[in-house]
Amino acid sequence: MTAENKKRIAIIGGGPSGLFMYKRLVESGKNNFEVEIFERKAQLGSGMPYSSEGANNEHITNVSGNEIPDIVIPMSEWVHTAPVELLERFKIDPNKFNDYKVFPRLFFGEYLAAQFEMLIEAGSKAGISSEIHFESVVADIKYDAKSDTIELETEEGEIKVFDSVVICTGHNWPRTHEGKIPGYYDAPYPPQKLVQKFNHAIAVKGSSLTAIDAIRTIARHNGSFESDKEGNLLFHLNPESSEFKVMMHSRSGMLPAVRFHLEDSRLSNDSLLSSDEIEEHRKNNNGFLSLDFVFEKNFKDIFRERDYNFYERIKDLSIEDFVEEMMKLRERLDPFQLLKAEYVEAEKSIKRHESVYWKEMLGVLSFAMNHPAKYLSAEDMQRLQKVLMPLISIVIAFVPQKSCEELLALHHAGVLDLISVGSDSTVEPQLNGGIVYHFSDDDDKKHSVYYKTFIDCIGQPHLEYHDFPFKTLLSQKAISPARLKFQSNQAGHAAFLLNQDTVQKDEAGAYFMNVSGIAINDNFQVIDQYGAYNKNLYIMAVPYIGGLNPDYSGLDFCEAASMQIIQNFLQD
Repeated sequence: MTAENKKRIAIIGGGPSGLFMYKRLVESGKNNFEVEIFERKAQLGSGMPYSSEGANNEHITNVSGNEIPDIVIPMSEWVHTAPVELLERFKIDPNKFNDYKVFPRLFFGEYLAAQFEMLIEAGSKAGISSEIHFESVVADIKYDAKSDTIELETEEGEIKVFDSVVICTGHNWPRTHEGKIPGYYDAPYPPQKLVQKFNHAIAVKGSSLTAIDAIRTIARHNGSFESDKEGNLLFHLNPESSEFKVMMHSRSGMLPAVRFHLEDSRLSNDSLLSSDEIEEHRKNNNGFLSLDFVFEKNFKDIFRERDYNFYERIKDLSIEDFVEEMMKLRERLDPFQLLKAEYVEAEKSIKRHESVYWKEMLGVLSFAMNHPAKYLSAEDMQRLQKVLMPLISIVIAFVPQKSCEELLALHHAGVLDLISVGSDSTVEPQLNGGIVYHFSDDDDKKHSVYYKTFIDCIGQPHLEYHDFPFKTLLSQKAISPARLKFQSNQAGHAAFLLNQDTVQKDEAGAYFMNVSGIAINDNFQVIDQYGAYNKNLYIMAVPYIGGLNPDYSGLDFCEAASMQIIQNFLQD
């Protein structure tokens, strides 16, 4: 503690995670601490997705105002006090603002920035001392066991000492070939770099929201959208981009599902398993949380009362059978045909304020799985990754209607197509520029196609333990790789023989599977290589804890994780 007996707290990263963490401190009812926030950019709140690093004017959120967790004041209220030039820029009339519609991501970033300012003002009134370091990058972190404090070193070489630190750095897009291979983009961010003319076919890897972002940007600069008399959106190529075409390459060969009306917009449900029920189940299951048990209780059982016909249809299905059943239609239909059908379904859902309930509950299941996933066996984590998550990631991507209309217009104009490339596809960078895409089609025929421009759009990668940016913590062994134990030694041994890079055997003969990122406990505290948690060092940076937190739920994750941290944060 400091001389004034005030706890010194650092928040690294002032995006949405940092915003929710600071909000929890302000609302804690205590003021026996001082807070310093280190933000790489010149603005708090917006983070990467809602700033120019992650969005242009054309990019929109996939959530509406009513689906945003509470911050200070709701968006429907803030819009009446928003700067006039901001409202004019995005053509938003406060008196016609619809809380059930999506909005521009950059506009949302300004809302988050305004909320953060309000929180700092509220913190000041509550007697909380807050210091903001803009355009400040924390280069390293060191744990001092003797004084039980944490040292931060900035890129300028300044060293600061804190009692507790919360790492809230968000997205990270490592560069591998971009800048070295002409026409190769490791990620579509910042999107401003894609504002150029392309008079050739472009390869896009992935069919996620990230890919849709990139496509919306490049389409605008190689053609134009306009509506016909019936209100259908059409796309026309610019004469100088007559050869422009986008080829999406997708492992699943599918497009994500369209955004619909969410009945329970906060991804929570009273019927979900409580932490006590999970604990009780683990006691009777050798410490493991069974994926089948969670699927039964947090998904199937909820339909008994809500949609009994659907319950009857799925009650006897295993996870594998359920996924197969749900994927059948998606696999049978052309992806753009299905997109059009889902667009119509979603339009009705939003107009009538009626949910597509099984899809909503799949989102709830995914969110509910996130926190206790660290208690899954290695076998169940493999099933979650290989079987359930591919369906979840397609269904709960929630493509906004506007994006959907543009994709359909581009496809109709013959400038957008999707190729199913399977899991064994590879991208080979060419030294002189571009790439060769190697893949097998649905008939197992092998293809090698050259593209002058390649954009990797698979979304935020789960980063590995050795990618962790604060290297002193690694050398101190103050953090450890995330891993899960095999429930069956037989299954563990078989996996060990197949891949000794990801599966290891300990001295007691138990087998463990390494997953991405670092190990954390239920309170988001880091765990060192001796199995002890650090009571002073917390992490909410999703890219580095993705192995034990497989669901990327944006603001919902920020809200839930910050709540978990604050509950024991200020006890000592």
